[in-house]
Amino acid sequence: MPADETPLLALRGIGKKFPGVTALAGVDFTVRAGEIHALLGENGAGKSTLIKVLTGVYQSDVGETRLAGQLIRPTSPRDAENLGISTVYQEVNLIPTLSVAENIGLGRQPGKFGFLNWSALRRHAREALARLEIDCDVDAELGTLPLAIQQMVAIARALDLQAKLLVLDEPTASLDEKEVAELFKVMRQLRSKGLGIVFVTHFLDQVYAVSDRLTVLRNGELVGEFRTAELGRLQLVSKMLGREVADEEGRTQDASVVPPPTTEVPLLEVRQLGRRGVVHPLDLTLRRGEVTGLAGLLGSGRTETARLIFGIDHADTDEIKMRGKIVKINSPRAAIGQGMAFCSEDRKVEGILPNLSVRENIIFALQAKRGAWRRVSRLEQEQLCTHYIGALRIKTSSPETPIKNLSGGNQQKVLLARWLATQPELIILDEPTRGIDIGAKAEIEQLIAKLRADGLAVLFISSEIEEVVRNSTRIAVLRERRKVAELTGAEIDLHRLLHEMAGVAKTP
Repeated sequence: MPADETPLLALRGIGKKFPGVTALAGVDFTVRAGEIHALLGENGAGKSTLIKVLTGVYQSDVGETRLAGQLIRPTSPRDAENLGISTVYQEVNLIPTLSVAENIGLGRQPGKFGFLNWSALRRHAREALARLEIDCDVDAELGTLPLAIQQMVAIARALDLQAKLLVLDEPTASLDEKEVAELFKVMRQLRSKGLGIVFVTHFLDQVYAVSDRLTVLRNGELVGEFRTAELGRLQLVSKMLGREVADEEGRTQDASVVPPPTTEVPLLEVRQLGRRGVVHPLDLTLRRGEVTGLAGLLGSGRTETARLIFGIDHADTDEIKMRGKIVKINSPRAAIGQGMAFCSEDRKVEGILPNLSVRENIIFALQAKRGAWRRVSRLEQEQLCTHYIGALRIKTSSPETPIKNLSGGNQQKVLLARWLATQPELIILDEPTRGIDIGAKAEIEQLIAKLRADGLAVLFISSEIEEVVRNSTRIAVLRERRKVAELTGAEIDLHRLLHEMAGVAKTP
């Protein structure tokens, strides 16, 4: 950028802390007029916090924000909109029961003396959509339209606010390929008119398809700003993960985790498991005594695949076999009945019952499996607690201690105990080591090895790729919501895995 050219947006030295957490540490972010700028990073990188500072949801502790050279400090999303910063979120933030015209004109409806001018409202909506070359019935109820059209309506409304800068926060997460192509056409059109666009996404193919520049954040810090065309995919993945591939030793898994060949019928086989806009149809086989890792960047479809297998979300197409026989798994209850267990990545929201005791948390799934008429007796509850507190080395002063008083690592062990009490044959572990200390991580990994040795099938998901390599006997690699590779034996190597995740060929 020439020295005399003022950027459209310039955030400098942005810092934001929350109790016990530094979310942003001196981050710079620059967007030029007529540019699509991708903002990238894994979980906890600081993307969401940076966008919330930009759009007035949060106020930064330090640093400054300039729009077209003018110092600004929005104190609310409405304030940001008035300054010319509009945001369109992944979940369309409009009113589905109102018409397209009403949504576009919401808060700015033309009229006099309390009466709405419907003809002017419709005309205004048609003009807003025409700027995007969108042909849509403005009288249609928004919620009845395809999600892609709803996204376009949200963008039309955002631009109708005289936006200088458009923030698109994960706009493609629920769109299919054709809908994504239509969105990109609109983005390029807006770029040609001088608009600045911030594009937050997890999909690398889309970054390279539409963005001019990209900024990478990691752990709340700026990794760097790059021209998209000048940064290779492998280098981008390395910067996002904090792993310089050239410096790695190409470490492989320990030989002790490689399973012996077997002719045994697989415990679980899924064929063409998928859901439109979520995961492309894939095949996966899980065997007793194996740990199958799901590897991929954030947004690759790891958790979504696990939720489809466990029946939390419903697949559009699939064939599932358990022990060689076709079964129907359309709910978590059906999955539990087939001998499955699921430890969610969101321990606090979808896992622990914070105000209940360790004992009550441990017996929760077993009681649900048995139903209301087969109560788990108090004696059996106490025996189970004594067994699992000892076996998993759960640090608690008493089984009656509220689980919210335990450390994150011990809460995770309680959740494992909850599912092991149901005596599952397959356990899905989604980010079981996230947010716990190093010692607790090592103990969880030892438990995974023991589960494998005891003959359980384990589906293991972790954003720490070293953990996946270290603990898995087989790795299914996901990229852009597709299964792109499966690694076994000597193929399980950190270099190979990084290359597959990035979508580039591994050089000898």
